[in-house]
Amino acid sequence: MTGASRPNRRVLIAILLGVIPLSQFPIDVYTPAIPDMIREFGASATLVQNSVSAYVLGMSIGLLPVGIIADARGRKPTLLVCLALLFAASLGITATTDIGLLLVLRFVQGVGACACMVVVYAIAADTHRGRELTALSGWLGASWGLAPVIAPAIGGLLVQFVSWRGIFVLIAGLAAVAAVVVWRLLPETLAADKAEPIRPRLIVRVLGTTLGRRLFVGLTLVFAVFASAQLLFGVVAPLLYETQLGLPPAAYGGIALLVGAANLGGELATGSLATRISSRLLGFSALASFTVGAVILTVSGLLIGPDILFITLGGIFVMLGCGALCPMAYGLALGLFDRNLGLIGGLTSAVCYLFVAVTMGAAATLPDDSQTPIGVIYLGCAAVGGVLLALCLPSTRRAIASPSQAS
Repeated sequence: MTGASRPNRRVLIAILLGVIPLSQFPIDVYTPAIPDMIREFGASATLVQNSVSAYVLGMSIGLLPVGIIADARGRKPTLLVCLALLFAASLGITATTDIGLLLVLRFVQGVGACACMVVVYAIAADTHRGRELTALSGWLGASWGLAPVIAPAIGGLLVQFVSWRGIFVLIAGLAAVAAVVVWRLLPETLAADKAEPIRPRLIVRVLGTTLGRRLFVGLTLVFAVFASAQLLFGVVAPLLYETQLGLPPAAYGGIALLVGAANLGGELATGSLATRISSRLLGFSALASFTVGAVILTVSGLLIGPDILFITLGGIFVMLGCGALCPMAYGLALGLFDRNLGLIGGLTSAVCYLFVAVTMGAAATLPDDSQTPIGVIYLGCAAVGGVLLALCLPSTRRAIASPSQAS
């Protein structure tokens, strides 16, 4: 591998902002189709909902090896191979009539799509440091957050007027476009002197050193807790809005657009405020918003039952908090290091998505006749997140001031 190319900053950032939503889009775009898929496959709601878990599990398992390969072979070729995998799996799903094969292909989709997160963040860390990296992480989070904003609305329209299979044709098309752009325009940002050969002993040593840093572990857990909370709403909400309240898929998509906009607002706040205010102030402000949403969902479910206003209002406050906390924690965690960024980013994301996979599996067993269960879970997330933030943020500035090498 040759040395890294000197990238045009605007072109580079534009490509990263365009690619990263493909890690999240295949989750959110098809959630409005879950009730239709239950009917077409003749399967239980639990089994169809677990197709979300299969995708997330594929992401979580793929993140670490994809990060390792990106550190050894380069960012660009790794991303291209994974986009091809996402394309092929998406086309396969359009033709399947078997729920078991659907679950397998969703897993493969997740493996391919994970590069759209871990490699993108590795490229960001190759080219930015310190508060600039945290701010860019916020902007990347905002672009990633476009998926929860627009994807359910797009998916709802496709389900209502075309077919749920059209959703996966769209995913394949987006993967193909992204691959062409990456192939033609993305420079290689991994410098030759920072390439890390695939040596198991070295990888184990790097992982051990990284996991030995309490600040890194704490920030990674913050990311995992609130990313899980964020994705949980997208799985539970369709059943509340469509099944309990009787809304058509397109109408649910419109509400998801509103709730997702709050998530996007939180991510934009991190992007614009990370260089202006302390991480502690930003983090606890976001936690306060999340807690308000959790209380609204819990109390309204107990006192009123399913209600479009309170479910939506609670979701808005929850998503605003998640939107700010996730990119902030990810950026701070990755900014602690200046080598092995693919491996470390993969580790951070893998821990997160393992949490998410477990959460999605558990969500399939939740009662779906009220918003109270998800509200209670969110209250637990707020408590755990508050403790983690209190432990991590006071020392963040000192820790980030002198990034360490992981190898």
